[in-house]
Amino acid sequence: MTTMPTRIDGALFAAAKSSGARNSRSAAQQLDHWARIGRELEASTTLSHREIEAVLAGGGAYDALQEREQAVVRAAWDEGLAERLDTFDLRQVIAAQGVGWVENDDQGNLTITDAD
Repeated sequence: MTTMPTRIDGALFAAAKSSGARNSRSAAQQLDHWARIGRELEASTTLSHREIEAVLAGGGAYDALQEREQAVVRAAWDEGLAERLDTFDLRQVIAAQGVGWVENDDQGNLTITDAD
């Protein structure tokens, strides 16, 4: 296989790096994976791209899609959720509300964090 250097958006690379780590792929392998999926989607005559895009944009009905189209939507949702979870910090959210919390540390010990 021949590879070619190319420039990509930094946010896309970061997303590929994050998603790739969860799937045991390098960022480059993840980008290649996404490109192959995109190529197959565009080449497919059985999938309705407009309907998939409408559902992903919040303007279409998931239940109205065929099984393969639903699979594409679920994959996109999974990817988006994984990216959000990578950047979500519940401690920061709770602390910003000025309340304390209780949790277990890595060894299973109970820890109490005050609002201060």
